[in-house]
Amino acid sequence: MQRERRKSGPDYWVLRWRETDSSGVQIRRKTVVGTVEEYPTESKAQQAASALRITINQEKPRQIQNPITVSDLIHHFKESELKASTDWEGKAYSTRIAYAYFLDHWILPRWGTTNLREVRTIAIEQWLRGLKKSNGQNLAPGTKAKIRNIMSALFNHAIRYEWLSQGKNPVTLVRQSAKRLHIPDVLEIEEIQALFAALTPRERAVVMLDAITGLRRSELLGLRWGDIDFERLEINVTRSVFRQVVGPCKTEASKRPLPLDPWVADELYSWRQCSEFPRREDWVFASSSTGGKQPWWPDAILQNYIQPAAKRVGITKRVGFHTFRHTYSTFLKANGEDVKTVQELLRHASSQITMDIYTQAVSPAKRLAQSRVVKMLWPGPQEGSGTIGPLMDPDPKSLNHVSD
Repeated sequence: MQRERRKSGPDYWVLRWRETDSSGVQIRRKTVVGTVEEYPTESKAQQAASALRITINQEKPRQIQNPITVSDLIHHFKESELKASTDWEGKAYSTRIAYAYFLDHWILPRWGTTNLREVRTIAIEQWLRGLKKSNGQNLAPGTKAKIRNIMSALFNHAIRYEWLSQGKNPVTLVRQSAKRLHIPDVLEIEEIQALFAALTPRERAVVMLDAITGLRRSELLGLRWGDIDFERLEINVTRSVFRQVVGPCKTEASKRPLPLDPWVADELYSWRQCSEFPRREDWVFASSSTGGKQPWWPDAILQNYIQPAAKRVGITKRVGFHTFRHTYSTFLKANGEDVKTVQELLRHASSQITMDIYTQAVSPAKRLAQSRVVKMLWPGPQEGSGTIGPLMDPDPKSLNHVSD
């Protein structure tokens, strides 16, 4: 590792090595690791170069390689699997953030200096059992299970690159329950009705869509007006937004169109008429502070509007976006809906094998299932009573529409 100067700009670190070609002649090679601004010390540059060394040496016979540590593997895993992709291939942005957090916060401090071949199943299991939060409380089983799964993916990465033999993943036999400590809160019909009555049109539209479609919050905030087909009464979920980064949906199943009940469509139409940003390319829940260029921050919606309104109407349960998704699935189950219909309405990627042998639930069945939930929450609206539906896009002039 050498530090080299530039005529302009910061110094940079260069990794140099020699390779032997097929004729036995040694060839000098080099690659830039990064600038001194990125890696202020040589030790940090050496650490960053560990993944490069593994890649450089991956064609060499395994027995002559230097021992590979878990730290080396983590750096290589990040470079190979957690890099951003412009074409949306690979892991979603939210997944990459979560992986990086668990790797850096939990796995690296304990196992970083350990040789891959010295990591043992029982040692991992005992370590997981003793993990605690900063306040001294035991880490939740679900969180431990995530750490276990990410660590397993890490060692599978090592096997894929042949730094470990097939079947040598020490995490495979690690036992770790993911059982919830608390049952998720589910709102009662009367509580949702009271909450809707306490919200303004903008926040009511957010809660309504979440409670009647079960959209994940990243998908909810990723909706543009062009994704809502008022004529066919469908919502096309094509993207998600996490920390203002636009990416693909969580799974392929998430991209399936969702039915839009006429009464819900009526409410959305009313919100679009009074929104500052009603064009097809605008976010359905655009942020005024950014001039509509970005959607709302979900935490800001909850903390500033939805949760205070819930408190005002006497709801003491924890209210969040996932609360509405759990509530929706509970109502569907209470109505005795077909398990395949529920799976597709919630857009889960997979189900038990017994579920998969059912025939594909047709759109009318899913639409009817959703409408039953609407009638549970609002007994007043009857079929065909909405002021709209099916709908074409609103008159551009009435919405100050800018032509596409």
